[in-house]
This record gives sequence, structure tokens and C-alpha cells, in this order.
Amino acid sequence: PKFIMACGNLTKMLLHTKVTRYLEFKSIDGSYVYKAGKVLKVPATPEEALRSPLMGLFEKRRFRKFLIFAERYEEDQPSTHDGHDLKTMTMRQLYEANGLLPETHEFISHAMCLQTDEAHLDEPALATLKELKTYMYSLTRYGTSPYIYPCYGLGGLPEGFSRLCAIHGGTFMLNRDIDEIMYDDSGAACGVKSGNEMAKAKMVIGDPSYFPREKVHATGQVVRCICFLDHPIPSTNDNASSQIIIPGPQVGRKNDIFVCCVSSTHAVSAPGVYIAIVST
Repeated sequence: PKFIMACGNLTKMLLHTKVTRYLEFKSIDGSYVYKAGKVLKVPATPEEALRSPLMGLFEKRRFRKFLIFAERYEEDQPSTHDGHDLKTMTMRQLYEANGLLPETHEFISHAMCLQTDEAHLDEPALATLKELKTYMYSLTRYGTSPYIYPCYGLGGLPEGFSRLCAIHGGTFMLNRDIDEIMYDDSGAACGVKSGNEMAKAKMVIGDPSYFPREKVHATGQVVRCICFLDHPIPSTNDNASSQIIIPGPQVGRKNDIFVCCVSSTHAVSAPGVYIAIVST
């Protein structure tokens, strides 16, 4: 499970489909990043940025200048580009053009743009800069962090969609075993069979165990650990909810590690119990 970006595409989709009328969200108390063996807060205000030990004084000035450039950048307005063509310029070149140190590259890319590996550094910068703008917009919306999380957990999302579906005449088949996946002449899934009944659809979504082995191919691997704690995560200012991003290069890994902590504040546990989900 991951937290939801307050102004991200998922939030826009939930608003567009009006599923939000069945959901209640609360902001996450803080965002943190792991650096050199310490958990440090990702600054959420200019004052926090000045006090932050994440970078030195002169680097903070360059960092601020870069954020101002990112905030006013508009793809269709060349006057905001500062002479950079982000469709051809790589993210690494953009960082270097702004005089930022490699450790600042890592912090911005992983803790703010939410890139999970280093591949983006040698790709055109436009997509990553858009992710940074989304982060900044989301942060200004709530102030403490750019993330929100539904009360009662992520299970509320499919529940909200199922309620909306029922209102518009959708049919649910509950407590039914799937006996067979039906395929058309081209080999594409076209429905499911349960006993003597069959439901047809343009798309069939299911767990890989329902499908023949030749129809399944792995696209990645996720490692996950769920921890039940009787205390907030240390170094997070005793926040009831928080996210810690551990950049892969900091711990000798290719991909990042995310630690999401929620508690009774979001109505997902009993008072005094904290749930930390560690995942790649």
C-alpha cells in the first residue's frame, strides 16, 4: 500500500468519478527521507528548509532557486524554460546546470519526484519535472506533507467504486467460485463461467492463479513486511502517520524502500497501535 498524492492523477480520477462522496481522507503528518544512517524530515515550509540538515547553506540557496524554476515552468511557455529544452535535456544535465550536488539530485528525485531507481537521470527531464510540480502542488494544499490516506484504509477505494457501480445498475456476483475463464478465438479473455452461468466482459481482471501459466508473465517483484508497533516510528516527531523513503543508493539497492506508517488517526488500528508497512 502506498499513500496517495494530494494533487496526483489518482485523486483527480476519484474526484472526476465522484467516488469521493463515499470516502473521507486525512493528510499524512510528515514525509521523511533516510540519509547517511539518519531519518530526516523532508522540509514542508521555507522555515523547515532553512533548519534542515539535509544540505548545506549554499546548497539550500541553489535548491530554492531550482524549486522556483520548477514551480513557474510551463511546457507551452518558452519564456519559463530558462533556455532548457527538457524534451532532450536529461534530468542529470538539468541538475548540473543548476549547480546541484549529487546528494541533492538523490534527495529531489527519490523523496520529492518519487522516482524508485536511477534510470530517470539519463532520460529526458520533462516527465520527472512534472512529478516534482505535482509534489509541490500537493504540499501547498495541506502543508504538513503532500500525501493523503483514506480513513479505514485503502479498502475504501474499491468499496466506493462498488457503491457507485451499484447506483448505476451494476451487478455483483458474490460468494461464487470461478470455474473457468472464457477466451475468444484470438485467445483474449472474454468472460468467466460459474456453474451454469456465464458473465461476459471486454476485460477480465483477476489474480494470476486463475489463469493458465502460459497467459501469465512476471513484470516485477515486491518485497513487503507489515509491522505492528506500540509506539510511533523513532525520529518522526511522534507523528501518528508518516512516510519514510529509503533511497536505494543509500542502502546499496537498485530500488527504493518505502515505509508507510498509519494508526488510529486514520481508523485503521486500535488506539496506541501503529502499523508500519515496509515495501519495495
